[in-house]
Amino acid sequence: MRRLGSLRFAVISDIHGNCFALDATLQDLRRRDVDQVICLGDTVQGGAQPDATIERLRKLSCPVVLGNADAWVLTNANDAEEQVTQQQVDVRSWTLSKLSPDDLDFLRGYQPTIIVDLDSGRQLLGFHGSPKSYNDILYPDSPQDVWERLLDPYSPAIMTGGHTHTQQVRRVAEGLFFNPGSVGVVYDYHLPKDQYHTEPWAEYAILSYGRDQFSLEFRRVPYDVNELAKIIGASGRPHAESLIAEYQPRTQH
Repeated sequence: MRRLGSLRFAVISDIHGNCFALDATLQDLRRRDVDQVICLGDTVQGGAQPDATIERLRKLSCPVVLGNADAWVLTNANDAEEQVTQQQVDVRSWTLSKLSPDDLDFLRGYQPTIIVDLDSGRQLLGFHGSPKSYNDILYPDSPQDVWERLLDPYSPAIMTGGHTHTQQVRRVAEGLFFNPGSVGVVYDYHLPKDQYHTEPWAEYAILSYGRDQFSLEFRRVPYDVNELAKIIGASGRPHAESLIAEYQPRTQH
């Protein structure tokens, strides 16, 4: 039972054009009595359903953070350290061909950060990489000085960011940070590249907050990868077979 006066936020991130996974997430959410959805960015680039993903987000009327992949779709300017591949370029061009002018205007409305005022003077602060940059990386094993430099100035806020596709929670000074994981592309960042594969589930988180008390729940929602493979194959997305192959676990030698 929900406590009187509490608010429940569903935090989603890193959909990457996988609307099939987003629909599974939203179906799970309908049973969770949530007041507001917050999206932490990287919404359309990469997957086979960029236009459908925008349609769902528009219907949700939720605030959306600008992610690095969103910015790249809009500007074609790569300001990250990682090099862009020709396959990513091909998929970006196709993604743009699937988006209407209204869809692009919707993307341009994404914000660098999202701030929600809570009680007792505390805030919920949402971003993609960090409040400073959507390219900043915060893994569970990132050095302590990186955490302090990027997040300590924003304590005692409850902070939530995406980008690393990794569910995690961590105390930051007098505040808290959590990453809800990825809706559309879940993977284990510890695995070497030759063993990379995408897991067959969507991830998100629910934050319940009221009267300076809060709880955090990480959700994992399975979906049918065979059905997703059919969607990818029929989409016309370039390099569809390589995307489908990412859902097949790589064997270790």
